Amino acid sequence: MQTKQKSLKLNFVMNAILTMSSFIFPLITFPYVSRVLLPVGTGKVSFATSLISYFSMFAQLGIPTYGIRACAKVRDNREELTRTAHELLMINLIMNVISYAVLILALLFVPRLQEDRTLYIVVSFTIILTSIGMEWLYKALEQYTYITVRSIIFKFVALIAMFLLIHEQEDYVIYGGITILAASASNIFNFINAHKYIDMRPVGNYNFKRHLKPVAIFFAMSCATTIYTHMDTLMLGFMTSDEEVGYYNAAVKIKTILVSIVTSLGTVLLPRASYYVQNGKMDEFQRITKKAINFVFLLATPLMLYFMIYARQGVLFLSGSAYENSIVPMQIIMPTLLLIGLTNILGIQILVPLGREKTVLYSEIAGAVVNIIVNAILIPQLQSSGAAIGTLAAELTVLIVQYAALRNQVPEAFRAVTYWKILVGLVLGVVCSYWVVLFDLSYFVTLVITACLFFAAYGLFLLLTREPLVVEVFGQLMGKIRRK
Repeated sequence: MQTKQKSLKLNFVMNAILTMSSFIFPLITFPYVSRVLLPVGTGKVSFATSLISYFSMFAQLGIPTYGIRACAKVRDNREELTRTAHELLMINLIMNVISYAVLILALLFVPRLQEDRTLYIVVSFTIILTSIGMEWLYKALEQYTYITVRSIIFKFVALIAMFLLIHEQEDYVIYGGITILAASASNIFNFINAHKYIDMRPVGNYNFKRHLKPVAIFFAMSCATTIYTHMDTLMLGFMTSDEEVGYYNAAVKIKTILVSIVTSLGTVLLPRASYYVQNGKMDEFQRITKKAINFVFLLATPLMLYFMIYARQGVLFLSGSAYENSIVPMQIIMPTLLLIGLTNILGIQILVPLGREKTVLYSEIAGAVVNIIVNAILIPQLQSSGAAIGTLAAELTVLIVQYAALRNQVPEAFRAVTYWKILVGLVLGVVCSYWVVLFDLSYFVTLVITACLFFAAYGLFLLLTREPLVVEVFGQLMGKIRRK
């Protein structure tokens, strides 16, 4: 099977829409839901989601990332692609059975989990739905248009259900179920549609053993990542209260959607980068790496600064006055946009295609250890702000370890970034927008006006000073407009 090379630009746009939709959905509904369920209700769902993420992590075994690389390498051979997909799916399903068995035991014997047992069961459906969805297969084949359209349809259905079914504080279980519907229910159609790309009948000559070592490494990576991305919420839930988890959950809502925008390019580039390495096209590999790092700096730094300055307006517009305690944690956690964007490129786009998964694993273990230590020290005193500091420290640790490991490969790409242009553009953005807060405008109007002024000033300065990537993107947009 000769797989058609998809346009990287189309893949990036489709994946950006897909990843953004995963967080725009809660961003649209959260202003309503947060006011109905209040911090306690949203905190319960956030805690349940974080808890189930550990069981899901165990069931997936790192296959969501490893599967992209494994399938991308054989995507031009339908029989071998079928064999690889069958092997990974069967491993997934076996681990699902074990994961659900452990979850049932936890629900029966852990007192903290017994009071909301129904909520945990409902949220746990994400485990099996993620497995049968085989999203790694579709990403390896760069089928981003299909993934995006299918996903958005389900999110739209869930959006309607959210407003129809949630009316009082006790409806938090329904809220948990609808979030799973939005995020994972479309995976059923992935499974049904898979016959277009692989054979559903057994092809024989299966070799599960060849996946065990790399899957184990990716699983360890997934463990470390899940620990330092969800441990803050879990530790908050066990050490403080559902209400404090609710404050923290509101703080990270905006950060999460922004991270999805910044990391979209890296996700799209993984199958292409793996393909280049497999076929010895290292010049192309270096070219997309340099462009990706520049992209992260150009996009992450203005988003980070804007939402640190206008955190109050963002949180109170999104969640309401009951979430005043979410503002400081959000400001603390915003620099992770840049840190996660860079580690996504260094880890997922560079180290993984080069077969250096162990380096990524070590960096994430270091991040997880730092996260647990900082959380344990700061959460009792600072609560949600302490959790935010723990996450920031963890992401910084991961970046330091990965950069040190690539110190002979990536400094040239980092030197190519025009830092002074970005810095001056940021200053101009602040100067042009900050005066708006002097007027007594609504949070929404303030956000709209300041965002337009801030990002227009920043982008225009980069364009006038001929920043290469900005000029390239602007030229392509103008070309498309003229053709139309």
